[in-house]
Amino acid sequence: MIYQLYQAYFDAVAPLRAAARATTAVLNLPMYGMFDQGLIRSAAAAHELVARAGLRHERPAFGIDALEEPVLRLPFATLLHFKKEDATPQPRVLLVAPMSGHFATLLRGTIQTMLPEHDVYITDWHNARDVDTDDGRFDVDDYIDYIIRFLETIGPEAHVVAVCQASVPVLAAVAVMAEAGNSAIPRSMTLMAGPVDTRSNPTKVNELALSRSMSWFERMIGIVPFRYRGATRRVYPGFVQLTAFMSMNIERHLKAHRDLYDHIASGNEEKAQAIRAFYDEYFAVTDLPAEFYLQTVSSIFQEHALPLGKFEWRGRRVDPRAINRTALLTIEGERDDVCGLGQTLAAHDLCSSLRQYRKRHHMQAGVGHYGVFSGARWNNQIYPVLKNAILSSA
Repeated sequence: MIYQLYQAYFDAVAPLRAAARATTAVLNLPMYGMFDQGLIRSAAAAHELVARAGLRHERPAFGIDALEEPVLRLPFATLLHFKKEDATPQPRVLLVAPMSGHFATLLRGTIQTMLPEHDVYITDWHNARDVDTDDGRFDVDDYIDYIIRFLETIGPEAHVVAVCQASVPVLAAVAVMAEAGNSAIPRSMTLMAGPVDTRSNPTKVNELALSRSMSWFERMIGIVPFRYRGATRRVYPGFVQLTAFMSMNIERHLKAHRDLYDHIASGNEEKAQAIRAFYDEYFAVTDLPAEFYLQTVSSIFQEHALPLGKFEWRGRRVDPRAINRTALLTIEGERDDVCGLGQTLAAHDLCSSLRQYRKRHHMQAGVGHYGVFSGARWNNQIYPVLKNAILSSA
């Protein structure tokens, strides 16, 4: 019912948002230059905020200066290669985007920084509401299968970089590959702001997961409406996930939109565009397969299965001690309010067979969750550490 109520609301306000967009466009026409510009810009700002008061459910464009080459298409994800004209060999990197309510384009800045010196591939996760029910379920086991298959497609001697939620299944996938002697096992594995052990410095996200029963999380599951390809599929709706994240920092988001109004009204287009760009991405949401979401909450955030040695893949226990050649880099942000300090670092203890010289940890001062993989400190301070880790493991 939750999805149907949202869809009814979305449909009801669509004409209002369309009218606001049209009014904004009219107010920006040159013919209004003869009128009081302060008044016109204020009116345009108000209408633009109304027009923007909604979510998108389609993946935005990456907008990166490289050929987007789909290498392997699977029902729930495409292995996307950012192919460059220059054929100079560079380290091949699989960037594993989180499946956490946003599209892989959330890592646009990560890709742009890495692309000049790396051959970059990314897991372009599909919106679950657009996946036909004939394609079946998708859970954490399937997520791990996808990572392994993508690494096998890219080939031996590659590197893998996992962002946020992706850290646990990536660590599990590499452990499974190590135990099987898979030749495509990556040379290095970087885990960025990931919940390997959420018992360390619990955040509001972790506390919420522990304070609710699984039946409560089950009530958050919706059924995809009939108008979409994945009709009747059970999903954790992206709009629910976004609401939860925004509620953690609601004042910050309200201030950002007040600032957007002020910048438009005052004619500061550069600052207004920066806020628009952020929320265009932030408000593009994707639904998660219900089984994947519920299994993630249960095994990672409630049961702490991986650090307690109880995490399983296809009924077999996953043992990170099997990893003995893949170099490990973990990265955390000092001010991360999603994944607390120490949660990603915990991977070092789990990968106990790795010699110390194959392990590195970087804690970046002054950054929150998103600052670990985007923004100035990512570009200038974190990326050089990642680049060196990849080069030293080659």
